[in-house]
Amino acid sequence: MTKTYDTIIIGSGAGGLTAAVALAQAGQKVLVCEQHDVAGGWTHSFTLNGYRFSPGVHYIGGIEEGGSLNRIYRGLGVSNHLEFCELNPDGFDHIVIGDKQYDFPKGKENLKARLTEYFPHEAEGIEGYIEMVDKMVTGVNSLGKVKNAQTAVKAAGKSMSLLRWATRSGQDLIEHFITDPVLRGVLAGQSGDHGMPPSQVSAFVHAGITHHYFNGGYYPRGGAFAIPRAFVRELKQAGGELRLSTSVEKILVEDGKTIGIRLADGEVIHSKYIVSNADPEVTFGKLTGREALSKKLLGKLDRVTYSTSALSLFFAVDMDLKEAGLDSGNFWFYDNEDVDGAYEHGLTDYALKAEMPSSMFLTVTTLKDPSKMHGGVHTCEAFTFVDYDAFEEWSGSKYGDRPAGYEAEKEELAEKLFRKLEKHVPGISKNIVFWNLATPLTNEHYINATRGNQYGISKSRRQVGPGAFPIRTEIEGLFLCGASTLSHGVAGVTASGIAAAKSILGCSASDLFTQDGAEMKIYPSDDISAWSPELQKKIEKGKKR
Repeated sequence: MTKTYDTIIIGSGAGGLTAAVALAQAGQKVLVCEQHDVAGGWTHSFTLNGYRFSPGVHYIGGIEEGGSLNRIYRGLGVSNHLEFCELNPDGFDHIVIGDKQYDFPKGKENLKARLTEYFPHEAEGIEGYIEMVDKMVTGVNSLGKVKNAQTAVKAAGKSMSLLRWATRSGQDLIEHFITDPVLRGVLAGQSGDHGMPPSQVSAFVHAGITHHYFNGGYYPRGGAFAIPRAFVRELKQAGGELRLSTSVEKILVEDGKTIGIRLADGEVIHSKYIVSNADPEVTFGKLTGREALSKKLLGKLDRVTYSTSALSLFFAVDMDLKEAGLDSGNFWFYDNEDVDGAYEHGLTDYALKAEMPSSMFLTVTTLKDPSKMHGGVHTCEAFTFVDYDAFEEWSGSKYGDRPAGYEAEKEELAEKLFRKLEKHVPGISKNIVFWNLATPLTNEHYINATRGNQYGISKSRRQVGPGAFPIRTEIEGLFLCGASTLSHGVAGVTASGIAAAKSILGCSASDLFTQDGAEMKIYPSDDISAWSPELQKKIEKGKKR
């Protein structure tokens, strides 16, 4: 007998799980199918040699009281199962240009003041830039809150004043206010959060990244997997189902409507609605099949470009990294102020050809969440961008059975990345107790990401807003969520999951937030004295060798 559900969710990333929980709590019969053996997509964690790593979550904004994610997590009840650690409020991001470090503190006014300390001659430009970032993001957000003619007129007025930035780049936005080349580099320093050269990324995406962290950065206690674990608990409590290691082979379409799915093992499952958390190429190119699509959508699929991929270095260090000058904040290393050039390199095979990458991101997860530390050993994650084409010669091989040439390339690349880190953290390479390198092919295998992309479709000016993929597709009953729709990152894809649930149920977001979850528990990463006595004991025990 064929099983039937109200909605089937394909993929258990943050967007898919958000939609699933919201729909299940609204009374729908929901099934989530995940091709991996763990839930979470980019929010999953994995353990190697006893060390836990989280490849896709390094910090999140909006967790503070009143923040956008705080509201969603409490409204869906997942806050009952989540705790967060707050990154260094005096510098949750450290932008390092050459050998000079610039810290981004929590708070919009604090950021203005700090940048003005570094660049007093740019005080007026800094004020203008930060305020414009605020106006751009609040202006876009207000368009989604139009309730009557009066607010519509106000929103239209705001949007007209911001319209000039719709076709401009993040670099245009920075250069409009700032003339100092080093400050321009500093303000572009968070570009790894979208993976594009500032001269190519949408000005609104760039502003959105900066604005997202105005109130600081947070990390899920225990690692990224704490997020999908919390959602799965709420999903099951609401009667929803999750199937792991379950690949969807086909979205079944009849007369322009979805009727269900066929799994890789041949099982057919029916549903009225389907939400795909897979990227557009997987969803339309593989699952519906191109034969089910209009010429317009086919043309869009043929034109779309995907965000770049990365080399991801996961390693453990038997060394006092605090003594070495690191803290819970993230470190962005750039050779010089040409940050745009560094991200241009990230769209190519530069990392394979150069002696060392021109940019790199480093985060110490055991300084963000000291309760994760064991035996005095720190776990770290470092990244540099690289194009999928650099690894395409090995793309036909199977995971776990790659050719010797691929493994040799990984060894050489890891050495390059450690040499780069050694320049900024002397001694670190001599204290490595474990390492593993992931490539674009790793992303393709575990995340089912087209060309190993990090952030869905690239966030160029023509591929955001109306140029992105809409939540409601041209196929009746088929909806999308994820990084190629409203936005990327944990907050962006979570919002897309809410949007998908709203579209299916025909309700407002507030109608979905019915659970009145617990107040979010937040621990300061750099002040262990503020943690609970039980966790303090665990932290002290973890420091001991």
